[in-house]
Amino acid sequence: MVEVAALVLAAGASRRYRASGGGAATKLVADWRGKPLARHAVEAALASRARPVIVVTGHADAELRAALAGLDVTFVHNGDFALGLSTSLAAGLAATPAQCDGALVLLADMPAVRAELLNQLIASFAAHPRAAAVVPTHEGERGNPALLARVLFEKAQHLQGDRGARPLIEAAGAGVVEMCVSEPAVRLDLDTVEAFDGKEKFNESGAQ
Repeated sequence: MVEVAALVLAAGASRRYRASGGGAATKLVADWRGKPLARHAVEAALASRARPVIVVTGHADAELRAALAGLDVTFVHNGDFALGLSTSLAAGLAATPAQCDGALVLLADMPAVRAELLNQLIASFAAHPRAAAVVPTHEGERGNPALLARVLFEKAQHLQGDRGARPLIEAAGAGVVEMCVSEPAVRLDLDTVEAFDGKEKFNESGAQ
C-alpha cells in the first residue's frame, strides 16, 4: 500500500481577488457556498486516503489558520511566499514525512475538487510504481491536483518563481501518468469577486 500525503498550497496574496474589490485578507478565507474557500479543498483532502494533510500558509497566516480551525491538518508557514508558488511547493514537500511515497499537491482556490478524485489519483499512482507523477486531464488539457512521487521532491527545492510543479512534470516526460477525468473541476479555480458571486465562471487553471 502506497503512502501519500496531501499538500494544500494556501500562501498566496490573492492579488486578483483584492483588485476586483474583495474585502477579505485573502480570498481563501472569503465565504464560498457557506464556508471559507480554502476549507473546501482541505476537507476534500481530509476525506481522501491521503495522510497527513499539510497546509502551506504565507499571506494572512493567522486568518487562514482561524478559517481552518478544528481540522486535523499540519500547518507549515512559508516565509518566502512572495517569491512565488514554487517556494510553497518546496516548503510543503520538505515537510512531508519520510515514509510517504508521494504527495498530492492541491491548490486551495480550487473548491470543486472531490475526495473521490484524489483517491483515484492515489490508486493510479499505486498501479504505476515507476511513475514520477500522476496528473488529471480534462478534454485533453492537464489540470490539478497533481501527485508527485518522492523522486521529484529534491528537484522541487531548486524551482523558482510562480509556476509550482509544472516544470517538474514537464521534465519528467514519459514518467508522467495522465488520468483522463470527466470533471472540469481539475481546471477551475476562483480568482475574482465576480467568480465568488457566480457572475463569472470559474477561471481555467492549467497544470501547476
